[in-house]
Amino acid sequence: MGLSASKRVRAHLEASPQFSSACNSAYAHCLSLTQHAFAGIKPYQLCSAVDQLHRLLSNSLPIISKWAARPPDRDRVDRAFRSLIRTRESGSMAAREDTVLDESEFEELALELFAECVASNMEMVALKRFAVGAVGIGGVGAALKPGSGVLVAAIAAYALGIGIDLHRWVDG
Repeated sequence: MGLSASKRVRAHLEASPQFSSACNSAYAHCLSLTQHAFAGIKPYQLCSAVDQLHRLLSNSLPIISKWAARPPDRDRVDRAFRSLIRTRESGSMAAREDTVLDESEFEELALELFAECVASNMEMVALKRFAVGAVGIGGVGAALKPGSGVLVAAIAAYALGIGIDLHRWVDG
């Protein structure tokens, strides 16, 4: 059926000039807070940088304001950071204290973080809708007692409609 929701969201964010601009602004803000003492963003700055980025994106990208109402939590930021460092350092152990992220690495981290956050929120809403709809279809089926094939087909059609909605949520 195509790309996963996370990959579609990531592609949408990568193509967005507002996303790139917001990443650059949040990165520059972090550097100015440390008075350019480091060559990039230190790990301890990531949560505040992501919060700043979320504020900027919430005002400029509807997909963020709709599907990521709150900034990603510290645990999610830490997981994305460890994943980025593992990729960068080809499987080395924990990140060292002197690790810094340059501008492109910060944008890569932000892409991964926000794409995963938006996609997981979309999937959670889709699962809730599916559960409610399937129970409703099952309830109507119990009252009308059509064949089980009819119920399965109705639930499958409903699930397909939700899948199509997921694609529209990302694109629209």
